[in-house]
Amino acid sequence: MNRPYSRPILLAAALALAACQPSAPQGDSAKPAPVASPAPTPAPTPTPTAEPASDTTQLRIATIDGKTFDLAEHRGRWVVINFWATWCGPCIKEMPELSALDTMREHIDVVGLAYEEIEPADMQAFLKQHPVSYPIAVVDVASPPPAFDTPRGLPMSYLIAPDGKVAEKFLGAVDAKKIEDAIAKAGGPKPGEKPAAPGAAGSP
Repeated sequence: MNRPYSRPILLAAALALAACQPSAPQGDSAKPAPVASPAPTPAPTPTPTAEPASDTTQLRIATIDGKTFDLAEHRGRWVVINFWATWCGPCIKEMPELSALDTMREHIDVVGLAYEEIEPADMQAFLKQHPVSYPIAVVDVASPPPAFDTPRGLPMSYLIAPDGKVAEKFLGAVDAKKIEDAIAKAGGPKPGEKPAAPGAAGSP
């Protein structure tokens, strides 16, 4: 912060009133300071009307199979959003368990977001060698989904609650137990427990 001790007090006050605006060139500090004219009262800056921020997580992305994954369509279910890459060993290791979780747990959905530069044909070839039951999308690394942090490491997974909010974030490989324990901790069904029917008391 600039301290006004070496400048005349009136000049400092004028500069304070003119904050955030270009200042007029100052003369030699040894010369007497001119009497400052009262600064005009700046017109109030219009406050932009902003839309209320949504507290739910948004994700809509094209998948390798030519479809679109829209997180909003999965409200009422737990969703695992898994950032991964074909060159990531731990990512590949966790894929079969995530696929089983997606298949065997009716209240859990999984989507894989490949965070890498790869051609669709190469990804399809990879998935023939490593098939999964859940949809896969390739993320633009220069413009990742804005609702999520840029991955600092892979794999990285988000657990989205039925109300659309982030319930948990995992950095590193996950397994079914970690995910189901996180669901139970967030108020969802415990491992092996049948989820409540939609619309039932206590369900989203």
